[in-house]
Amino acid sequence: MNETETETKPEADGATVEVSHEEFRTGLPMGRFRLIVNPERAQKYVKHRLFVIGIALPLLGIGAALALSGHVWWGLPLVAAGALLPRVIKAHAAKILLHLALHDARTYREAIEYEILEVRRAA
Repeated sequence: MNETETETKPEADGATVEVSHEEFRTGLPMGRFRLIVNPERAQKYVKHRLFVIGIALPLLGIGAALALSGHVWWGLPLVAAGALLPRVIKAHAAKILLHLALHDARTYREAIEYEILEVRRAA
């Protein structure tokens, strides 16, 4: 963005607006805002924020060790959980991001700043 342009756009219907976290929390359930979520960035942000890889890899490792040591009925569910966790998070990343943004001001600010979430006035 060059120096002559302004950070915020005019507040016409459907235009991006600067909204505080408190206003976002109260206005979203009332339908005052429309959200646009970048799905790819949301997936990356949620996977990073929830430390999914750091949880999935130990689940896979422990599950494989249990299954190979004779405790198959304990190991297989852990392997399945470790394999499915990243896929479930990826499929529901936008919903998880919205939940995190509603309950945490830092997440809301980061989502706006990293252009993952865009807030617009409802028409």
